Amino acid sequence: MNKMTFVIPIALLMLGSLVEMSSARRVAAEPPVSRTQADNEDSYIAGYAAAVLERDFHVPSGAVRVQNGVIVVNATNLAGANRQKIVDTLSNIRGVTRVEIQEDGAVLASTPTVSPSGAAVQRDATGVETELASAGPTFLPEGYLFDQLLADPRWPHFSLSYAYYLNDKELGSAGTANFGETLALYRNRAPFGGQWEFGIQAGVFSLFDIEAESKDLINADYRGGLFASYRTHDFSTLLRVFHQSSHLGDEFLLRNRTKRINLSYEGAEALFSYKFFQALRLYGGGGYLFDQEPSNLKPGRVQYGIEFESPWTYGSGAVRPILAANLQNEEENQWSTNLSVRTGIQFENWQLVHRKLQLLVEYFKGHSPNGQFYSRKIETIGLGVHLRF
Repeated sequence: MNKMTFVIPIALLMLGSLVEMSSARRVAAEPPVSRTQADNEDSYIAGYAAAVLERDFHVPSGAVRVQNGVIVVNATNLAGANRQKIVDTLSNIRGVTRVEIQEDGAVLASTPTVSPSGAAVQRDATGVETELASAGPTFLPEGYLFDQLLADPRWPHFSLSYAYYLNDKELGSAGTANFGETLALYRNRAPFGGQWEFGIQAGVFSLFDIEAESKDLINADYRGGLFASYRTHDFSTLLRVFHQSSHLGDEFLLRNRTKRINLSYEGAEALFSYKFFQALRLYGGGGYLFDQEPSNLKPGRVQYGIEFESPWTYGSGAVRPILAANLQNEEENQWSTNLSVRTGIQFENWQLVHRKLQLLVEYFKGHSPNGQFYSRKIETIGLGVHLRF
């Protein structure tokens, strides 16, 4: 049976759910919040904050009180814990508008005051808080509105990986060296309490045969383009147009006498994302190629996935477990599924909130993401180091 029969309903179901959840959230935000609702929200925040303090900072319960979304921590109970780290960690809790560490009524550390409505404040992918209701035009803003896709083999970022090809006649041990970035150029307010931005995205993805004497470059893919994105609270979307070309390495060509494919195309994609509880994320979308070479390269493609960033951290908040799966189906390969799974740990530093270092175990099965070999089926397992800004 054609796999497209399963892929299209799944993609449509995911996108429909995202839109429905986004609409429900907006509708729910319209009525005034009752005193009972506010008290329940404060109780939830207090319980969550107490659990985080006890688990990550060994602070006893009873050190926290919450009123109208403001967390106040009693400094006498901190016993030398990193105060600023506590402030930054607690400020990530949904609904929190401010965090203060106090001693005898004096504020020793705190977050900036934000809007009293939790729905009016969002945290972008780099951890930078943005007050949507008042944010105006910004050139070269920090961060980005649509979070990076953690398991997408072709999302531009900096990484080094080792991959072992399972049951492969041509490759055994291989290495990848990738670099690239997403750079927002302009950001401004948008409808429904959100923001929009546009910018550029570019990356280079290279594959090396590390078993060869000279560590031959096998393939290099170059991608660059423009994007526009929108975000309101936990819903975000990305539209992009891009060019990609693929090139074989000289040593690999000489050694294998492989016939080169002049692979090059332009593409357009739309992706939608929704995040639950600041931990679980679902996304989906699709794209279409045009001006492709070879000209008979079929254009349709679908992409979807799931990501989990643990709300629990270790090492005083420095280490966070993560798990991500990215699936793609391409018309060129009869809509068969390419599966990419990555899991491991993410190192974080509150002083460098824009940077995250990930050490991940990686698995891939499907048609090769390396351009010149797009028709080859591969299965790999490996280890990667990823730096994300």
